[in-house]
Amino acid sequence: MLPDEKPSLAGLTKEQVDAEIEKALDGTSVEDVEKVLEQAIAEFRTGTVVGGTVLALQGDEVVVDIGYKSEGFVRLSEFENAEAIKPGERVQVFVDGMDEETGEVLLSKRKADRIRSWEQVVENHVVGDMVTGRVMRKIKGGVLVDIGVPAFLPASQIDMKRVGDVGDYIGQTLTAKIIKIDEDRRNIVLSRRKLLEEERERSKKKLLSEIQRGEVRRGVVKNLTDFGAFVDLGGIDGLLHITDMSWGRISHPSEILKSEQVIEVRVLDFDVERERISLGLKQLQANPWSRVHEKYPVGSRVVGTVVTIQPYGAFVKIEDGVEGLVHVSEMSWSRQVNHPSEVVKVKDKVEVVVLAIDEERQEISLGLKQALGDPWADVEEKFPVGLNVKGIVRNLTGYGAFVELAEGVDGLLHVSDMSWTRKVNHPSAVVKKGDVVDAVVLAVDRERKRVALGLKQLGEDPWASRIPAKYRPGTMVKGKVTKLTSFGAFVEIEPDLEGLLHVSEISEEKVEKPEDILKVDQELELRVINVDTKERKIGLSMKPPSEAEIEEAAAAEYDQYTEAGTSGTALGQLGGGVLGSKLAEAVERAEARRAAARRDTPVPPEDAGGEGNAGSVSAAQ
Repeated sequence: MLPDEKPSLAGLTKEQVDAEIEKALDGTSVEDVEKVLEQAIAEFRTGTVVGGTVLALQGDEVVVDIGYKSEGFVRLSEFENAEAIKPGERVQVFVDGMDEETGEVLLSKRKADRIRSWEQVVENHVVGDMVTGRVMRKIKGGVLVDIGVPAFLPASQIDMKRVGDVGDYIGQTLTAKIIKIDEDRRNIVLSRRKLLEEERERSKKKLLSEIQRGEVRRGVVKNLTDFGAFVDLGGIDGLLHITDMSWGRISHPSEILKSEQVIEVRVLDFDVERERISLGLKQLQANPWSRVHEKYPVGSRVVGTVVTIQPYGAFVKIEDGVEGLVHVSEMSWSRQVNHPSEVVKVKDKVEVVVLAIDEERQEISLGLKQALGDPWADVEEKFPVGLNVKGIVRNLTGYGAFVELAEGVDGLLHVSDMSWTRKVNHPSAVVKKGDVVDAVVLAVDRERKRVALGLKQLGEDPWASRIPAKYRPGTMVKGKVTKLTSFGAFVEIEPDLEGLLHVSEISEEKVEKPEDILKVDQELELRVINVDTKERKIGLSMKPPSEAEIEEAAAAEYDQYTEAGTSGTALGQLGGGVLGSKLAEAVERAEARRAAARRDTPVPPEDAGGEGNAGSVSAAQ
């Protein structure tokens, strides 16, 4: 009988197997022999690793004796050093199957090596261990890493940030952490990310325990945003705000930094609990504003470059980190600049004058026009009051026209100084932009930079003599209605001269609305009822004159002509129209009174003319 505990035949040579069988068959029955043979066959079944001896090399195959009834064959290419293979060498092979036609056993050296390697990895490592291997190739979802056996490293576990193309890691040697071992499926999963996170956490704690405000540290730019850059200090990212990158003006961090750039930064502040660090780059250099007063005193001239244009002005860089504002009002002495782009553009080199400095707010006010000199410095000598000048109309406003007298000097021609007689509602009714006009200097204010001009002053004031003489009360005139208002109508009685026909003077009856009776461009015959030379107004009437008005007008006519030495006969000839007869009577009464006075005789009763007439004649005398 065979012993209950049968020896294993795996790994024995054919001679050793035969010896074991003979030993086992000694004194046994045929049934027991069959059992021994069955066991031997089972020991060499497909899928097991067995020991064998190299018998010979035949072409591209190696003949290996594994103690079976027939030899096995292994491809020569499966041996790492095929040239060193010699008969008699012991090898471990994997039983891959059997050729049914020849009865030869098919063996694999490579599979045996993998199985042995797997067993060694499982024996020597557990989940959580760190391993190092070379990235073999890319597969779905990640890469395979050779750590003795192929291990799977998912793409999400390669790095702490998202990886673009995992193929970039092929050929690299990586250290990772085992996060899963599946012995049944012979599968190992790795994570490099966990290892990096743990290392980063350790570095972060160390950094936060050592960091000091004001110290300088080296870091790597990891991410650029519109508001700044995140810099890896080795365990934690610090924020380098865009305002702390440069003393000068920058629009985006990419103008001075790029990703993965190694830079030195100064620690401005940090919060251990919130794990936040504020960094500064410009603080590594001296603040250029610290010596602005010394380098650019008020009144000094400097040359700078226009870097930015805003609706209210242009920013001019006079050195790195120092910019000043040229306000739109400081760009021209003569022009009204609506937008800075009318005068300058970005990148222009300009000469400016420093007007003011606010070092605390880091602001400098600059002047562009001041660099050209102040044309108002001697304006009183150049344009004295009363001087006739010629200029170009540069701008029109609702109240007048600005006339350029010289570069940087504009005078205002007010609407009230455009005509003696005409009511000018807008300067465009008299002048146009670009017109060359003659005017008189009326006033000069150098401090307030104002020159007042007059157009009407070039001629004589008609209200001084001509108009009062021509349009005496009672004078009949013809005119055309130019405008209707709620209080009456304006009537043009000669070019650029209007009189007012008040609503109360339109008719003997009450008139509610002038437009019920009158219309624009209607021609009328009117009577002058008053002339106000101070207010420069003429009152007109459509109503027939009263007796008192007639007497008053007649007396005024008589006084005017007698003072001029005009005879009564001539005066009577001049009197005509509506007031003719009344004027003649006034002259006769005046002559009679003078004759009676000379003779010291009473005035005839029929010539007294009543109380009203006596008063008129007396006034005339």
